[in-house]
Amino acid sequence: MIVVTGATGNVGRYVVKELAEAGAEVCALTRNPETAQLPSGVRAARTQDLPFDGATALFLNPAVVWDGADALLQRAKERGVRRIVMLSSSAAVDPGPGNPIGTHHRDLELAIEALDVEWTFVRPGAFAVNALQWAHQIKSGDVVRGPYAECQTAPIHEADMGEVAARALLGDDLVGQAPVLSGPESLTFADQARIVGEAIGRPLRYEELPREVAREGMLKGFATPEIADSLLDMFAAGVGRAAEISPETERITGHPGRTFAQWAADHKADFS
Repeated sequence: MIVVTGATGNVGRYVVKELAEAGAEVCALTRNPETAQLPSGVRAARTQDLPFDGATALFLNPAVVWDGADALLQRAKERGVRRIVMLSSSAAVDPGPGNPIGTHHRDLELAIEALDVEWTFVRPGAFAVNALQWAHQIKSGDVVRGPYAECQTAPIHEADMGEVAARALLGDDLVGQAPVLSGPESLTFADQARIVGEAIGRPLRYEELPREVAREGMLKGFATPEIADSLLDMFAAGVGRAAEISPETERITGHPGRTFAQWAADHKADFS
């Protein structure tokens, strides 16, 4: 049995879908099993119950255990889990001062390595789904406001992340690897806003906010000061510089990565 954390989240639902289509036995962990919409044959359970009896593999989304994964990892090890595939971050390639996101993910990777299990760390860069943070603005008007309009990233569709993770759970080719993933094209934030507009049939433009104004908004949301500063520094460094395109997504899945335009089409309803 394969246990999937964050099973109804952006990436987890694609992991579950791929595993179910492959005929794997899946236990999908979620906060609300009663309302989870899962493929036929997939069992739902509460994350806090840590139901690892009979499990051989685990998909770990760090967002589920951001405040500490020790209890979950120890329980998995005790119950015989032999393989852990973690949704990490390309930031983990270079952890250290000024990179709290990378340091957090790398520390969790090291904790998994210390368990003496088979592991794969899936390290995506920019998530296409991050554009959903603009949904409220887009529903209210035709302007997206944010930092560094000309910052370039290569946003990856969550379906591609889910497909890579499922392959790592089902086969042996990725054991001991930490592939860095990206989408197939380098796009500015302004480009991404325009593409979302094309998907929903409305012209959208991106209006750049001063760094301090953007930082203040981030602090009111999800970010600590350290994470806000780290992200803004990364965005600043991406201005005028094409994002690196990783070949790993296509190498592992056997098909080109999904474009941001495809992602926007898949998420039209979220912006309407």
